[in-house]
Amino acid sequence: MSGPSLRLQALRGATTVEANTAAAIAAAVDELMEALVQSNGLEAGQVISAVFSVTADLDALFPASIARRRQGWDAVALLDCQQMAVAGDLPRCIRVLVQAWMEPDRPPQHPYLREALRLRPDRSGHN
Repeated sequence: MSGPSLRLQALRGATTVEANTAAAIAAAVDELMEALVQSNGLEAGQVISAVFSVTADLDALFPASIARRRQGWDAVALLDCQQMAVAGDLPRCIRVLVQAWMEPDRPPQHPYLREALRLRPDRSGHN
């Protein structure tokens, strides 16, 4: 999918969950990935990889297992890791870094949802 008309772009985003349950984590990851894909106009073949990090208080489910269910994402390299613990960090937070091929004239959109908006007060919702 790479070529002279596309550039490799790093996209980031984050969200929070209400509780450390598989259902809450799955819903938050679905919402975050849908916002990232839609706001950046991505098709599955454009996505190369995604790295998810979670705060230490989330251990009920691997976020990558939810992303892996997306149609066409069977060839996407996915990884989960634990976010570095820093005093005062936002609790129950899931962050993602996605690498994808994008049109060079399309500005990247970085969705920060739910309480994760506090991580980037300079951004509103999907940019």
